[in-house]
Amino acid sequence: MSDRQFRRLRSTGRPLAVLLAATTVVGAAGAVPASAAPSARPKDGVRAGLERLVQDDRYPAALASTTTRGGQVRDYAVGVADLRTGARAPVDGQVRAGSNTKTFTAVVVLQLVGEGKVELDTPIDHYLPGLVRGEGIDGRAITVRQLLQHTSGLPNYTEFLSADPFGEDRHRYYQPRDLLDLAFTHKALFAPGTDWSYSNTNYILAGLLIERITGRPFAEQLSKRVIEPLGLRHTYVPAAGDEGLRDAHPRGYHASGPGGALNDVTEMDPSSAWAAGELVSSPSDLSRFFSALLGGRLLKPAQLTEMKTTVRMPDRPGAAAEVRYGLGLMRTQLSCGKAAWGHGGTIPGFYTYPRVTEDGRAATIAVTAVATDPKAAQHVEALSDEVLCAK
Repeated sequence: MSDRQFRRLRSTGRPLAVLLAATTVVGAAGAVPASAAPSARPKDGVRAGLERLVQDDRYPAALASTTTRGGQVRDYAVGVADLRTGARAPVDGQVRAGSNTKTFTAVVVLQLVGEGKVELDTPIDHYLPGLVRGEGIDGRAITVRQLLQHTSGLPNYTEFLSADPFGEDRHRYYQPRDLLDLAFTHKALFAPGTDWSYSNTNYILAGLLIERITGRPFAEQLSKRVIEPLGLRHTYVPAAGDEGLRDAHPRGYHASGPGGALNDVTEMDPSSAWAAGELVSSPSDLSRFFSALLGGRLLKPAQLTEMKTTVRMPDRPGAAAEVRYGLGLMRTQLSCGKAAWGHGGTIPGFYTYPRVTEDGRAATIAVTAVATDPKAAQHVEALSDEVLCAK
């Protein structure tokens, strides 16, 4: 979600997407409590970087999971889980993964491609007849590939959600069709395949495609095909009406404005994101997922190649790295010349940034606030670059 869009529960999927108070962070108990200060124990560069995110960028908590080329995993937590009580942030706590859900969804679609049940260059209307219609919108001209790649031209329904997503409206339940109705009352952004624009609408359709082809619920298919085979113990798709996080977790916050108070938005109904962004996970699970994906454990070689075939994304002002988009997967050019693969996700209260490299390194960073200063999110990206490029 972009910083501008997130004020209305949007999701551009760009890593600049958190709204964080750039000055003093204030919660129910005042400023960030003393327990957010760095511990006296020796720390490595990852811990020092997380402490900068808490101290300088004023995130209440910053979590990370890193994996070396040799497979050594280290999990970290800095800051507080709860601004009211000052409780320490749990190591590898659960977070809302936001748009990282899209990669999971794309994996299931590509598994169906590998099984011969879906074709990437077949129009979505073939699978969901008559559903995709509107001004300049015709599912007979939009392929499955264009949905996964964000080249469909479909309007982004999150731009038309409630103007108060951080108030009581965050508890509203949406059916997938409700979200499509929001999108299809607006005209297409461009002709399919002629441009690129991030749209959550694409992945609501991908979720419905999965259900149509398998005849089973989206959540079940994601669990059976991805989550359970990889042993992702902290990852799940919330059930209808499930507004909390099941296991140990830091609370998530949203700043009311620059320098303003942080509101606790941990409890919310994530159905407004569904197959585009409602997954709950943890830093170590996200690293494990993306490592398994890039390692060929989830897709056949032909489908993994399709997923990693990227197109250019619009330039991100102030971003240090070039990012390209495949089929639910982002490719980031690191400062050391290596490529890193992942996605990124922002949803009220949480921003998660997972990246893995071809040589087996992984780093997932999660922070627990939404902000106004895009530089705060860029610092998360910079720390990931530092970790993945370290010798």
